[in-house]
Amino acid sequence: MKAVLLVFLGGGLGSVLRYGVNTWTAHLNYSPFWGTFMVNMIGCLLIGLLFGWSMRFSWMDQSLLWLLSVGFCGGFTTFSTYALEGQQFLKDGQLANFVGYMAGSVLVGIAAVGLGIWLSRIGINS
Repeated sequence: MKAVLLVFLGGGLGSVLRYGVNTWTAHLNYSPFWGTFMVNMIGCLLIGLLFGWSMRFSWMDQSLLWLLSVGFCGGFTTFSTYALEGQQFLKDGQLANFVGYMAGSVLVGIAAVGLGIWLSRIGINS
C-alpha cells in the first residue's frame, strides 16, 4: 500500500510539472511538440540518474525509487502525447518532421538515460 501511495504522489507531482513545462513552451510560442520532447528527454535523464544512484548509494531505498522513478517520471513523461503528436505529423503530411521527432525522441532519450547513469557515477561521494 505504501508503494501505491508513493507512486500516486510522485505521479501527481510529475504531471503538474509537465503541465508547467507545456504551458511555458506555449508561452514562448513554441510548437506543442517541443514541450513533449523536453519533458520526455528530461525524464529520461532523470530516470538514468535515479537508476544509477540507486545502484551506488544506500540512501536511495526502494520507496524513494518508487516515488521518483515510477511515480514522478511516469507522471512527468508523456509517451501517449508523443504518439499522438507523431500521428498528427503523419496526418498533416509532414513526413520529415514525423521521422525526426520519432527517431530523435527515441535516440536522444536513450542517450539521456545513459548520460544520467554516467552522471550518477561522478562527483558525489557516498
